[in-house]
Amino acid sequence: MISINRKEKAETLVKFLKERYSARVEKHRKRSVFQTLISCVLSQRTKDQNTARASERLFSVADTPEKIAKLPERELRKLIRVSGPYRQKAKRIREISRIILKKYKGKIPDNREELMELPGVGFKTADITLSYGFGIPTIAVDTHVNRISKRIGFVSSEKNVEDVRKTLESLIPGRDRFVVNIGLVKFGQEICNPIRPKCPECSLTRICDYYKGQHNPF
Repeated sequence: MISINRKEKAETLVKFLKERYSARVEKHRKRSVFQTLISCVLSQRTKDQNTARASERLFSVADTPEKIAKLPERELRKLIRVSGPYRQKAKRIREISRIILKKYKGKIPDNREELMELPGVGFKTADITLSYGFGIPTIAVDTHVNRISKRIGFVSSEKNVEDVRKTLESLIPGRDRFVVNIGLVKFGQEICNPIRPKCPECSLTRICDYYKGQHNPF
């Protein structure tokens, strides 16, 4: 069996994701930075479809920190109820909005350190805000990016999300990181599912350690 190194795997992955998902990139550029940040907070501990529903309901009523800060907490909870632990999320979203207004004069900070000082904002939320919101070439490691990176073999299974991010950023040029981020999330939803991945439909089996392990001829 021919061995493929990580650089070759990365080049194959980037080519595939650009061909399959480039058309979807602009859709993710249309949200404001604030909406991107809040949507990511809503995405924590819930399914993607619930995030989309909660975000749509919330932003149809309040889509800026000013509007959310004025929104009664009871109404805010009702709008985002589908997102899972909505009481905790409502509290965090209101706190984030107030901090942005008071400390940053309504502007979202554009660096990881300050973003991660906001309530409920960790590595993933900060990096998604930087990448999706500001267009800063960062790899945001969510559950899909983490899973697929380990299945392909960019990092071993015990590595943490920071190891995954640093490894991917060392292999993928800045100009390609956004489409790779979008593409891996979509690919994880459509093909490389957490349970029973659709390997027969996958175009990346040639570079995938998980597939080779499941289909070892020896």
